[in-house]
This record gives sequence, C-alpha cells and structure tokens, in this order.
Amino acid sequence: MRLLILGGTWFLGRTVAEAAIARGWQVTCFNRGRTGRDVPGAESVRGDRTVAADVARLADHGPWDAVVDTSVYEPPDVLLTAGALCGVVDQYVLVSTVSAYQRWPHEPVSEASPLWPSRPDAREADPDIAAMPVAYGYGTLKAGCEQAVVQAYGDAALILRPGVVLGPYEYVGRLPALLHRAQRGGRMLAAGEPDQPIQPVDVRDLTEFTLNMIEAGKGGAFNVTAPHRHATYGGLIDACVQAAGSGAEPVWIPSRWLMDRGVRQWTEVPLWRTPEGTWAVDSSRAQAAGLACRPLRDTVSDTWNWLQIEQPVPHERQAEHGMDPEREAELLAAWDAERTLHR
Repeated sequence: MRLLILGGTWFLGRTVAEAAIARGWQVTCFNRGRTGRDVPGAESVRGDRTVAADVARLADHGPWDAVVDTSVYEPPDVLLTAGALCGVVDQYVLVSTVSAYQRWPHEPVSEASPLWPSRPDAREADPDIAAMPVAYGYGTLKAGCEQAVVQAYGDAALILRPGVVLGPYEYVGRLPALLHRAQRGGRMLAAGEPDQPIQPVDVRDLTEFTLNMIEAGKGGAFNVTAPHRHATYGGLIDACVQAAGSGAEPVWIPSRWLMDRGVRQWTEVPLWRTPEGTWAVDSSRAQAAGLACRPLRDTVSDTWNWLQIEQPVPHERQAEHGMDPEREAELLAAWDAERTLHR
C-alpha cells in the first residue's frame, strides 16, 4: 500500500505514519516542516496545503492508494487538495469530529444525527461563521469539510468522526494536564461523579481502525469512540494517580457546586463535562467494522511513560487545560468548610 498523510508529524498523523510503516506500507507525509517530527522511513514533502502550486507539486509524487487528512480546518482547503489529488489518490480519508453534529454535546448522537448546516466554500472569516460561538463555527466548518470530500470523492470518501482522542504524542494537553496534576500529589480536586461513563479513544486504536478500513477499501461515515461504559471518569483519575505514583487523593465534588463557582468544564478540569450527549456517541457502526479499544488505564500508563522521554509539540491549547494550584486549594477549602457546616 502507498499512503499519503497530510501532516504526519504531530499526534494522529505521526501515529498513522509509524503504524503504516510498521505494516510495510510506503508512506509520504506532506507538511511545512515547521513543527513536530518527521517519522523515520517516511518520505517528507514540504509545502503548504493552502497554496495551489505546492499541492500541484505534491501530486507529482503520486500515485497513492489513499490519503489521510488529519489537518484540515476550512472546506475550500479540502477542495483544493482533493481536486489536485483525485487523479493520483484512490481514496480520501478525512478525520472529522463529533463536533460536526449540530446537537453534540447536548444530545446523544449517531451517524444518522443531523450535521451543522454548512457549505464546501465556507471560511472562518465569513460573516455567518464569524458570528457563531467558536464551538459552533468549528463544527460548521468541519461539516463543510465533509461535504467537500464527498463532493470530490463520492463513495471513495471515508469520514471518521472521533470524539476525544488520547494517548502518546497528544498535543492538546488534556491527559498530560491530568497526569501532571496527579504527579503533584496531595488532595486532588475531582469533578462530578466517579462512575460517569466516558468514551475517549486511544490514538493507536483510531489509527489501526483507519488503516484497516483503508486496506479494505471502505467508505462512508463512522463515529470513532470507545463503546459506551468502556471506561469511567473515576477510572481515568485513578489511572492517572497510579501512573504518576504520587499517592494523590482525589476529592470528588459535585458538578453543580463547581459550576456555581464558575469552574470551567472541559479545560480547567480536563474531560469533565456535564451535557448529556458528551459521552453518548454511538460508535456501534465502527465496532461492527472492527474498531477495538484497549483499556483506558493502558492509554494513561503509556502516555505517562512517553512524557518521561518527550514533551508534546508546543501548542496554544495546552495553556487552557488544568487548574491553578491556588484556585484548587481555595475550592477544596471551601468545600471542606461547607461540608463541616452541614454536619
């Protein structure tokens, strides 16, 4: 197999490149070469996917059996790459997101759920997009990217909609923030209920599913999350404490109490989110097609081991995740005082 990856030096792209090379595939990675790491054994082609001349030059390195697009944000950029590659690439794999669903995370979703209304020429700067809350604009652009891929590739388009992706090489900062907090030890604020089901997927399991689907020549759209009740938030926190080996003591505080005090979901307390659809993504279609998910404790342990030898690619989103230690201490003290008062 010959595989082209748009990106290939960061999180999912790097994992896909390494796994494909391990299978004996020929891998080409197209990126600007400014950040991340080139994967040994992969051919690197430098260029900017938003520049028509660079994409045309990339096409001269083909043909490929498939392209995996892990990096696109605006639909016209998909049209540019898909248009230039359609003669030299048989299958287009777009890594989209569950944010493309109009009602996620407020309601449970499946592949039959409505996507955000969008268009293949939508840009972030367009007045209608710019007027939206950031999360809605992001979902609208991703839905437009899906439209662009299907417009160019039809049934040969494979659209994957992951939820939260964790594992080694993560640059967003969610799991690293939890692990570093566990490493500090002491009483550790834990939000909500420990038995809350969660569905993060390991980047390596997403990768294996992607490569298997390419090998089988499958198209269509698939949600890619761990099965419902595959893991719990309490299990995640316990795995972080165990991996860091600090003996940190989780203190579970109800969601409403934290929300009343302005604690930011998803960022200040990573992966804590209360809307009912957050962890209610139906991925049974992917499971029937072969998606297999490893235990979450293995994802946590392997990520901790990776962090001992390598730091994530610097990214602005990392600063969003985690709580200031002073604020955490103040909240824990206030919670203790309130519980004492009501005894």
